[in-house]
Amino acid sequence: MRRIGVLMARTAGDPEGQESAVALRSGLAELGWSSGNVEIELRWPTSDALRAEAEAQAKELVDLRVDVLVANGTPCLLAARQATQSIPIVFVAVADPVAQGFVRSLALPGGTITGFSVEEPSLGAKWVELLREIAPRVESITVIFNPDTAPFARMFLPSMEAVRRSASFELIEAPIRSESEVKRAIAVAGSRSAPGLIALPDSFLNSHREIIVAVAAEQRLPAIYSLSQFARSGGLIAYGIDRADLFRRAASYVDRILKGAKPADLPVQLPTKFELAINLKTAKALGLEVPLQLLYRADEVIE
Repeated sequence: MRRIGVLMARTAGDPEGQESAVALRSGLAELGWSSGNVEIELRWPTSDALRAEAEAQAKELVDLRVDVLVANGTPCLLAARQATQSIPIVFVAVADPVAQGFVRSLALPGGTITGFSVEEPSLGAKWVELLREIAPRVESITVIFNPDTAPFARMFLPSMEAVRRSASFELIEAPIRSESEVKRAIAVAGSRSAPGLIALPDSFLNSHREIIVAVAAEQRLPAIYSLSQFARSGGLIAYGIDRADLFRRAASYVDRILKGAKPADLPVQLPTKFELAINLKTAKALGLEVPLQLLYRADEVIE
């Protein structure tokens, strides 16, 4: 019997988190790891204090002597690395792991950590372009993120600035750390002339999805998000990685490590599956006409 410890960056009641956990279990089952030969110890955060909870949960999993740790997101990976220097760690959905100092290089990670990365810095420009394509009158764009749960977030800003230099709009950075700050930042954004909003990839923002979408609707604020779940919750448009697919693929690295492979020899994998979701009902409420070319490119259209 082998044991796998999993640190999730979503609460147990979060649909995306559950979908990701199912994808990991399914991927492992396809490779022969089921209840007969493996125990999967899942740990979920219960509050906004993700980093503190992750540290306690990582120590708990290390004390259980798990064979492999799966860490979802930067805060969980930081906690896992702090808890052990010997247990192999497979990260899932961590941005730019080289710049953040988790691995030496993508091809040769070195050490005991490898895994599956997420959005590249250039995606910042893509979010700006998509937002301005669906809401062409936008003159000011506010970018929100939590520096504690998304310490990598500012890596997207240079590519956004590059777009701004060739177009006429204002770019405002709005770091937030609490639900009240989220509401305030969106309200301030909504008070600007011809405003727009970008919510960067961030476990904190993802866990406050319903509130963010609701306040953006109150402010009649065109917004783009990095997860399709935002569009399903009423957000205007979302473009980003299929995170459940990352968990499914992560099962292959867990399998190889359990069979003797070393994380140092397993190259960090980049995302291969992206999703574009558009909510037509929200577009109509905002008085926006979605271009046909954009609709044709969408993977999911919500009516």
